[in-house]
Amino acid sequence: MTTRTPGHGSQDLGEQLLRVARGLRRAWMVDLSEHDLSPHEARALRVAADRAESPRLRDLADALRIAPRSVTDVVDALEAKGYVVRQPDPGDRRASVVVVTDEGQAVRAAVHDARRRTMGDQMGALSAAQHDALADALTTLEESLERPPSASP
Repeated sequence: MTTRTPGHGSQDLGEQLLRVARGLRRAWMVDLSEHDLSPHEARALRVAADRAESPRLRDLADALRIAPRSVTDVVDALEAKGYVVRQPDPGDRRASVVVVTDEGQAVRAAVHDARRRTMGDQMGALSAAQHDALADALTTLEESLERPPSASP
């Protein structure tokens, strides 16, 4: 059990946040292993499944913020598992789109449900007030990450 001391410095809180994030990632990896997915594959499957139109490989790479070569490897792995197929882009037959199969949709839903359960289990350790405070703090941190860093004088 971690001992709480008043007045944590921002570096201590940062380290604590990273430890919690690593713990949550380990729990997430267990959920993914049950579906034979890596985190990159799960993210790619989610992005492709959640799009109104099947994405091109380049669009998928951009959405995942990874190199086009890397997205090719991820899509290859998903295709080998039967979760996606590549089809010619109806608007440009030189390009291809990533289409999620019915099996891929089912796995995506199962992974989503597992993640919600795991996160619910973890967040269940918080009181309502702690939950609200954490939500506010994380929102503030996310917003600060979206702003460009201020120039140093």
